[in-house]
Amino acid sequence: MAKFSKSTVPQFSVDVYQNEFLPEGGRDVSAIVTVTSTGGGTGGLRPLAPAGAGAAGVVIMVDCSGSMDYPSTKMRGAREATAAAVDTLRDGTSFAVVAGTHVAKEVYPGNGRLAVADARTRAEAKESLRRLSAGGGTAIGTWLRLADRLLSSAELTIRHGILLTDGRNEHESPEELRAALDSCAGRFTCDARGVGADWEVKEVTGIASALLGTADIVADPSALADDFTTMMEKAMGKGVADVALRLWTPVGVEIAFVKQVAPTVEDLTGRRTEAGPRAGDYPTGSWGDESRDYHVSVRVPQAVVGQEMLAARVSLIAPDPLGGDPKPLSQGLVRAVWTDDLAMSTSINPQVAHYTGQAELADVIQQGLDARKSGDHDGATAKLGRAVQLAAASGNADTAKLLSKVVDVVDAATGTVRLKAKVAEADEMTLETRSTKTVRVKR
Repeated sequence: MAKFSKSTVPQFSVDVYQNEFLPEGGRDVSAIVTVTSTGGGTGGLRPLAPAGAGAAGVVIMVDCSGSMDYPSTKMRGAREATAAAVDTLRDGTSFAVVAGTHVAKEVYPGNGRLAVADARTRAEAKESLRRLSAGGGTAIGTWLRLADRLLSSAELTIRHGILLTDGRNEHESPEELRAALDSCAGRFTCDARGVGADWEVKEVTGIASALLGTADIVADPSALADDFTTMMEKAMGKGVADVALRLWTPVGVEIAFVKQVAPTVEDLTGRRTEAGPRAGDYPTGSWGDESRDYHVSVRVPQAVVGQEMLAARVSLIAPDPLGGDPKPLSQGLVRAVWTDDLAMSTSINPQVAHYTGQAELADVIQQGLDARKSGDHDGATAKLGRAVQLAAASGNADTAKLLSKVVDVVDAATGTVRLKAKVAEADEMTLETRSTKTVRVKR
């Protein structure tokens, strides 16, 4: 067991935004829970022993299948991006580079282990990238399993993967990839990127979702280096891992859903693990200096005017680095109060309203694109028109701009649009990949 120094440890706060008032007989309670982590930066809990151990470990998985040579700029961009990521590694970080085809091969350092970042190992790793060449198929599950083994070979507090692919996962079944994701979930987080326009959006976003990372498209290979640098900088900023949102509810309260709603929409409801009587944990992954919003919806028993109750207690829980019981980091309370004041009971909390719209925005974009692909032009027009309306109303300018590349906007306020006759594949993929990105509510 490693010993840990108490350098800069992130401090967490929990703020709850809701309208706690219900009419007589009302049962549905919604709250936006804002979790903020500050003071972590690139510090966090750092192991003092064994010698050479680092607080963070990162494995970079690079697609080296045959399609990476078409055009050759993809393979060149991947080498440059990996070199840029290696340059961004903080001294003391454990790392490895994996070449992914229909099998996974260690590129650096080899022998089933991780290197510890310093000037020498970074130079060696960048030299080893010359050996990256395109040829073979694609079996992403094998890449993830190798990354898991490598990250498990050292005593680490933060385990992270970066995965780049340019094509579809054609050399293993969807069930094999799902099994690999299930095996790796909770063991490390992973950011996934698709380069070019020949990969499957749902595969890449599914990997990031299962492993609590980010997903994005890099249509132009020349932009990979900047993207990889940004990803690695964020990974180096993580200070605490395996944080869970713990939801405790009284007897008689039912949980409708638990969703992350900012910076992206991610439904966590089905990921609950039991944590004692009437309590369950929902995974949130690793944290640095950042803030995220969660939508918690519960159903309480019916009650009469004048009654009030605690509808739920929301806590942040993190593992004890010394092996003890999980530590509570902060908590907030969700309340229910029954009233006969119609104005109070019918008022919708602005934060709840905003993020309900953002979740609907993500849904209707996906539904609209699916309808467009299936040839249902009327359905696609209706759904994407609603998306334009929601994006405009919420001030989500980035999503509005992406939508304008797929539809001609006649009237954003009413959601009146026309499908474009021709849409660049990369534009459609960008909209689909980024559809879950939300804009924060204005406080």
